[in-house]
Amino acid sequence: MGTTPESVRFGTDGWRAVIAREFTFDNVSRVAHAIANFLSSSERCQDPIYTEWGTPCVDPSKGVLIGYDTRFLSESFAVHCAAVLRHLGVPVAVSDRFVPTPAVSRAVVDRGAAMGISVTSSHNPPEYSGLKIKVEFGGSAPKSITDGIERHLPEDPGDHDRVHVDRANLIEPYETRLADLVDWDRLTASPVHVVIDSMYGASQGITAKLLASRGVDHAEVRASLDPSFGGQAPEPLERNLEPLREAVRSRKAAGVRTLGVATDGDGDRIAAMDEEGTYIDAHRVYALVLRHLVEARGWSGPVVVTFSVSDLIRRMAEAYGLEVIETPIGFKYATEHLVRGGALMAGEESGGLAVRGDLPERDGVLLSLLLAELLGSSSLPVSKLVATLHERFGAQAYDRRDLEIEAPQRIVRQLGKAPPNALAGQAVRAVETLDGVKLRFRDGWLLFRASGTEPVLRTYCEMRTAREVDTVLATAADYVRSG
Repeated sequence: MGTTPESVRFGTDGWRAVIAREFTFDNVSRVAHAIANFLSSSERCQDPIYTEWGTPCVDPSKGVLIGYDTRFLSESFAVHCAAVLRHLGVPVAVSDRFVPTPAVSRAVVDRGAAMGISVTSSHNPPEYSGLKIKVEFGGSAPKSITDGIERHLPEDPGDHDRVHVDRANLIEPYETRLADLVDWDRLTASPVHVVIDSMYGASQGITAKLLASRGVDHAEVRASLDPSFGGQAPEPLERNLEPLREAVRSRKAAGVRTLGVATDGDGDRIAAMDEEGTYIDAHRVYALVLRHLVEARGWSGPVVVTFSVSDLIRRMAEAYGLEVIETPIGFKYATEHLVRGGALMAGEESGGLAVRGDLPERDGVLLSLLLAELLGSSSLPVSKLVATLHERFGAQAYDRRDLEIEAPQRIVRQLGKAPPNALAGQAVRAVETLDGVKLRFRDGWLLFRASGTEPVLRTYCEMRTAREVDTVLATAADYVRSG
């Protein structure tokens, strides 16, 4: 067992790096070695997910399943990883086509595998690739597991013979399960039109296929293979969704109640648009689906929010009499509460949302279908559904800006030690440091947090109005850069 190569570090959701710089076939070999060694180690089954969460520790002989997204060389990296694992005696199969990450998670559970790997860099820019690790319950590996894998990373990946790699159909079981989770009577209760933007990612075609099977009117944009993702990061932020906006607005003249949905590069994140082409961020997607599950389906239970999620969810939970559980940023921190605590719903600011009854895993395709179900079961357009949400639970304006800056971790540490007393005319009433540094104002908050994968300082802000958010974020950028 060697020391951890600096070029391989697991972050909030797996290992990500630039292709041909840190993300190389040699480094993929190192990770495959580490996974094989970790799976057979005595320490593995002593992890809290097995000793405390009640997760069965599956024998390594049950094998590993590998999926991959639409990025450059993703399939080749997947096959290479599989070949190394098989050379080391681990049974393994690779998806016979690109698949969204939730499909890999579903396959792990359905097939009783010891682990799943998704070759993806999710929403990161096109030059990145990565590996996400999924454990027996189908969710993201917690830090204790990825730390264990890191401890087994070898310095020298060694040479490996070329071996035959089995392929598997991971997409059909996933589609079948999605169809079972949707209330199709509600979705088809009134006519809707769904515009689907997969951003050239791995979820393309799936939502459309399921809607078509029930005769639901729909259209797709960016549903073809383009490893450059049109020259931008496949992240469903408003600035990246102009093709979706144009497609949604084109339906307005037809008088159709239209919903736009967008998923990221590996299909586990979501954002939406109303019939006017107005962006609906992940917080309001969370809120809309939460209201639907509670009020239409009659569900109850704790709701889990990561540190950067809107206070709108807290206000809703209080109104419904539901417990709120706050975690650090990174969906793997919410996973425990879905596995052990039966949480009703869990979500993060970046668009990763999960609901009870499915896997403890984010799924942008499932959330797209649940939004369509919400619209189909209502007589209101999407814009009015959002408006009534704010009328009842309060105004919410939110934005995130990423600042390319050297040593973002150092800046966050300094802010934690000496936070300002006021910013942008807003008095700081409290400072929270669960993950990064959050400054609480009377009517909102500002969060500073260093990216785990890029030299970026992320700034998040929620206030009552968009103008206030813009002012606070602009002042925050000046404050940071002025030293």
